[in-house]
Amino acid sequence: MRVLILGIAGGIARQLARRLLGAGHEVLGLDVRPWSSAPPGIEFHRVDVRKRAAEDIFRRRRPDAVVHMATVTALSVQGGERGRINLDGTKAVFDHCRDYGVKQAVFVGRHTFYGAASDSPMYHTEDEPPRALEKAPELADLVAADLYAATALWRLPEMTTAVLRLVYTLGAPGTGTLASFLRGRRVPMVLGYDPLFHVLQEEDVVTAIQLALEKRIRGIFNVAGPPPMPFSVIIRETGRTPVPLPGPLLKRLVGRFGFPAISEGALAHIRYPIVVDTRRFREATGFKYANDEGRIIRIFREAVPLPGSRW
Repeated sequence: MRVLILGIAGGIARQLARRLLGAGHEVLGLDVRPWSSAPPGIEFHRVDVRKRAAEDIFRRRRPDAVVHMATVTALSVQGGERGRINLDGTKAVFDHCRDYGVKQAVFVGRHTFYGAASDSPMYHTEDEPPRALEKAPELADLVAADLYAATALWRLPEMTTAVLRLVYTLGAPGTGTLASFLRGRRVPMVLGYDPLFHVLQEEDVVTAIQLALEKRIRGIFNVAGPPPMPFSVIIRETGRTPVPLPGPLLKRLVGRFGFPAISEGALAHIRYPIVVDTRRFREATGFKYANDEGRIIRIFREAVPLPGSRW
């Protein structure tokens, strides 16, 4: 199978590309970022998925399957450009899939789609709408991209489409939203709150996406690893110190005095849990995570050691 990975220069996407190549698939990828160390056998193009050059690759190479991992978060891109990348880029991807006969598409989304709210159910199922976006406007474009990808299920019935909503990743190389919370020696918590966090190790993310491709699943699926853990436990087990603070004070301290620079909307995620029901994905693919809670924590501690200096 010829697989085109969009956003291939990202850490998890690189692992996926190598895994698929080793499994006998033909792999090519697009990204605006460089990948100078791309292995032999992986065809890499440094282009923007929204540009004509990207469409030309769809037209010339005619991939059988497309994995869309070229969305960005507020941690990496600010303002209107983030919305253009996420929503305009996703529209371009599915337009090209339609126009050039792609048989299968996998959109890699995020479980933050559901939003963090005080009245949310304990476990989110795939049929639920997003909540509390007014508290996290920086998530609006990612939610819009997810919803647009899901419309391909009825707009493009000839193509097998899967939307994967992945929980926070933790491990090596130590990137992502949750890893950014845990970067420093002391980690802020909202006083009186200790939400559960679902996590997934990067290698298990790769396995989940590979299974989605090879099992040719269709629909919307939550993907997670071991049972959720309290935020305070994750903090302590990674060797950090939890610092509970009143919400109004924490808003003024983020990005200062050694605390991580996180958005106001992200503060809701360390107050209310976003825990997902993964039965649909496990039943469709037989997915089993290889890394339990202890191993995930150990991998992260080795990848992101405590800062040497105190503040």
